[in-house]
Amino acid sequence: MKNLSRLMFAMLLVLGYSNANAQDKNNPWQITIGANAVDAFPSGDGAPFSEGIFDEYFNVGDHWNILPSLSTISVSKYLSDGFSFGVAGSINKIKDWGDASVDDLSYYGVDGTIKYSFSEILNSNIIEPYLGVGGGYTWVDEIGAGTLNGTLGFNLWFTENIGFTIQSSYKHSFEDYLQTHFQHTAGISIKFGGTDTDGDGIYDKDDACPDVAGLEAFNGCPDTDGDGIEDAKDDCPNEAGLAEFNGCPDTDGDGVADKNDNCPTVAGLKALAGCPDADGDGVTDADDACPSVAGPAANKGCPWPDTDGDGVLDKDDKCPDVKGTVANNGCPEVSEEVQKTLNAYAKTILFDTGKSSIKSQSEAVLGDIIKILNEYPNAKFTVEGHTDSVGSDKLNQTLSEARALSVKEYLTKNGVDEFRLSAMGYGESKPIDTNNTSKGKANNRRVEINLAK
Repeated sequence: MKNLSRLMFAMLLVLGYSNANAQDKNNPWQITIGANAVDAFPSGDGAPFSEGIFDEYFNVGDHWNILPSLSTISVSKYLSDGFSFGVAGSINKIKDWGDASVDDLSYYGVDGTIKYSFSEILNSNIIEPYLGVGGGYTWVDEIGAGTLNGTLGFNLWFTENIGFTIQSSYKHSFEDYLQTHFQHTAGISIKFGGTDTDGDGIYDKDDACPDVAGLEAFNGCPDTDGDGIEDAKDDCPNEAGLAEFNGCPDTDGDGVADKNDNCPTVAGLKALAGCPDADGDGVTDADDACPSVAGPAANKGCPWPDTDGDGVLDKDDKCPDVKGTVANNGCPEVSEEVQKTLNAYAKTILFDTGKSSIKSQSEAVLGDIIKILNEYPNAKFTVEGHTDSVGSDKLNQTLSEARALSVKEYLTKNGVDEFRLSAMGYGESKPIDTNNTSKGKANNRRVEINLAK
């Protein structure tokens, strides 16, 4: 009954320790269940590491006391920087104590050990050698004493959480009545207890997004819209989309993601930000005043009109309402015949003798001249004044200038744009007939209206 009580005490101590608070996130807890062997050969003289302490260390048949059933359990917790602390409880039956045979003495042990793992130094997740130091209390039959322990062992991990542990501990007694001895253990180890802050079933150590619940496929990171692209790589994390658009949708299937598509519900062209262009003129239908007829963007997608049908578009036609020629920017050209007609009319303009004032009977012919000039609204003309040779050159020059200006002013006051007319006097310098006869002089006294050069 006393032996059972001691085993129960050891088990309660181990289980009680396992409820302590975890300190890290990397499966900090390890529980090992297995069997142990006690070896008290040689018995020694009580001094640490007495002479011959390792003699026949591997003589299992003569010296090892092995309880084949479950006989040891330990729980350890990782601290930091390779260090962990563990508590172990064990039972055994002693038949051989050194060279002496004994009568099935009971053996109970409770030990605490600080271990240092070499796994980080070896950079290995499979083989994990370790050293340990600690103390405990051991009972052999009814005798108990404290011990100072030194431990050497290794874990062989088959998976991240399951492994096999082999350990050998040197236990030096503080009392003369309990001899120094070895205790070897072997068992199955399980690591557990990692932290899962976001509760997604993935420990923080393996969770790329430890504070946000996610999916195992994305190392614990979320895929909010469920499109198979984790939020961190998803340009549209709240809308299910396509991988080719970094997780963004393309509702109209035109190859332009909705976030970049100005017309997301109507298939269009990439060049026009996803909007359609029915007439192919480069202007989106929404901005095209003539969506079914191709036209330039400058005219809102409509073709330029040619109102007068002269082959020159209105935008380039300086006379859009009057049919003209391409060479003359859409305006009619003044032909040689028209020019002769103008001058025929102009020569009949009469002035008061020696003056620049126009006689009233010339109003009719001036009206005819105005009609002709207005048929060519883009053409510019020069009103030229000429005299005969009667009088001085200076006087004739002044008179010719005044008469040319007088005609120009009349024309501009009666509907001809001023910018289209200029006035020039030539005096008697350009006669068209002889000044030796009255008829010749009359021909030389004239006004001409010529197309400006």
